[in-house]
Amino acid sequence: MSAAAPGPALGAELVRKLRSVDTPTICNALEIAMGGRSAQGFTRGTLVAAPQPMAPMLGFARTACIRAAQPSDRPAAEMRQLRLDYYRHVAPVNGVPTLVVMQDLDEQPGIGSFWGEVNSAVHEGLGVAGVLTNGSVRDLGDLSPRFPILAGSIGPSHAFVHVESIGNTVEVFGLRVAHDDLIHADRHGAVRIPPHCLQALPACIDLVQRKEAPLLAAARAPGFSLAKIEAAMREADDIH
Repeated sequence: MSAAAPGPALGAELVRKLRSVDTPTICNALEIAMGGRSAQGFTRGTLVAAPQPMAPMLGFARTACIRAAQPSDRPAAEMRQLRLDYYRHVAPVNGVPTLVVMQDLDEQPGIGSFWGEVNSAVHEGLGVAGVLTNGSVRDLGDLSPRFPILAGSIGPSHAFVHVESIGNTVEVFGLRVAHDDLIHADRHGAVRIPPHCLQALPACIDLVQRKEAPLLAAARAPGFSLAKIEAAMREADDIH
C-alpha cells in the first residue's frame, strides 16, 4: 500500500495550520465544514497521552493489529518478516505524513505493550507522526519526547506482543479507521478528517476562533455579567 497518493492534498501550509490547533478545535471546524454537528468520527473515552506535553499529530492512517496475551503460532522467520513488513507499511513515502492506528485484539487490551522506549525511537526515526492505540504504553521515563503516543493504558510488560496484521480497517475507542484516513489527534483523543472537508478547514478554523473571541474576551474582562454574556453571544452570532 502506497502513501504517495494522498500527498497532493496536503501542502506544507495546510499541514502547519492543522498542526497549530488542538483536536477539539478541529472537531469544531469540521462541524462548520460539514454544515452541522455529529456524534461520530472521533474517539470516546479517556486515553493516556505520553509523553507530556503532547503536540498535535496529523497523518494518514497506517493501520495494524496486535495481540499479546498468547504467543503467535507462526514460525519465527515469518514473524520477523511480518515485523519488517509492518515497519515498511508505516514509514512515510515522499514526505507524506503517516500516523499509526493500532488495534489490540486481545480480550483485555494492554496485557503486553508494543509501545515503549525502542518502538518510540524506531517510529520517530522512520518519520511517523505518532500513534493512536487501544493497547498499552510503557517506559514512560524513556520514551522519545518528540514522538506522541495516545494509548488505552499503562503497563510494565510486553508479554507476547506481536503484529497480527497490517493494512486492515481497525476500531480504536469507537473510531473506525481505514488505511489512508486522515487523522488529527492530541491528548483529548482523535478525529477523522473527511477528504471533502480538508481544503475548507483552514477557513473554518479561523471562523471558530473568531466566533469564540467575543465570549472569551468578555468572560476574562473585569465586570463580567449576564448582560455581557448576552452581548457577546449576539456578537459571536453575527460573525460569519
